Amino acid sequence: MAKETAISVRAQQLFKTLVERHIHDGQPVGSAALVEASGLGVSPATVRNIMSDLEKLGLVMSPHTSAGRVPTAQGYRFFVDTLLSVEPLDEQQVHKFMDELDPDDNLSGLLHSASTLLSSVTRLAGMVMLPRREQSTFRHIEFLPLYDNRMLVIWVVNEQEVQNRIIHIERPWSPAELQQAANYLNAEFAGQSPQAIRSALLKELRSARESVNDFMITAVEMAERAFGESPEQTDDYVLDGQSNLMKYAEMADMEKLQRLFDAFERKHKVLNLLDQAVSAQGVQIFIGEESGYQVFDSCSFVTAPYSVEGRTAGVLGVIGPTRLNYERVIPIVDVTAKLLGAALNSSR
Repeated sequence: MAKETAISVRAQQLFKTLVERHIHDGQPVGSAALVEASGLGVSPATVRNIMSDLEKLGLVMSPHTSAGRVPTAQGYRFFVDTLLSVEPLDEQQVHKFMDELDPDDNLSGLLHSASTLLSSVTRLAGMVMLPRREQSTFRHIEFLPLYDNRMLVIWVVNEQEVQNRIIHIERPWSPAELQQAANYLNAEFAGQSPQAIRSALLKELRSARESVNDFMITAVEMAERAFGESPEQTDDYVLDGQSNLMKYAEMADMEKLQRLFDAFERKHKVLNLLDQAVSAQGVQIFIGEESGYQVFDSCSFVTAPYSVEGRTAGVLGVIGPTRLNYERVIPIVDVTAKLLGAALNSSR
């Protein structure tokens, strides 16, 4: 990675200090504070020059003209990938977590216990995806316009199973546009599972935004809503501790919280991210705009898959601000995923 070689050891140490200070108190960090906290014996002028270089690299920004600097989402990604050292939980903590996940509990109880454990220990929002059922296979889709910007989606899965649902759209679509969107989906995704389609749609949406293809952006968003709100999605994850997010100043704006909680309730955007982590090995982290959704631009997701009978069954994790304590949160999520899988295996 080019940035790793472009940033000196001293600059990395100053940047790491800045990130840790910002995680702790959420305030911009000034040059004088960095001089004192870093212990490097450099002058404020030297620190300002280094911060200016880091700002040009997109790792920090100044929220106000005369204020100190804060890490960007790109800066947090560099911090997590390059500068973070994670220590495993001690044995006492692990045993405490085990006590919270009783193998004799039923499935619903175990999942809720895991989400509650995650939220209470991290002081963030904890979520657990339900174990995946046997997957349906998409065959064919059609869109029929209704009224008041509503649309009927006719979705054929497996061999002959037909599902109907109504979705809301931003504007009326002509029959030709609807046919074009249906033709695209039928040609691209026939034979795939809904989870694979949701992941692919997220990538298509990013690509369409980069090329500023307005039709494709709208078509993919509409398709993502159709697939994301299927009856199969009901109660696909449990969530606990949303109110914890209100304690962070950068997330306390009521309009921002309303959009965020609405995304939690509608579920499909969160499920798209969890679907991406299902096939991953170990902990996965989505920081800010890496989620692909504007509503999560000020959030980070830390996730890990859990396994049942040697097969990845689902994903759990936490949601918080981008300045969450990654060093502490990552091992908590990792251990909870392993313990949930062990409890589910023992309960069988």
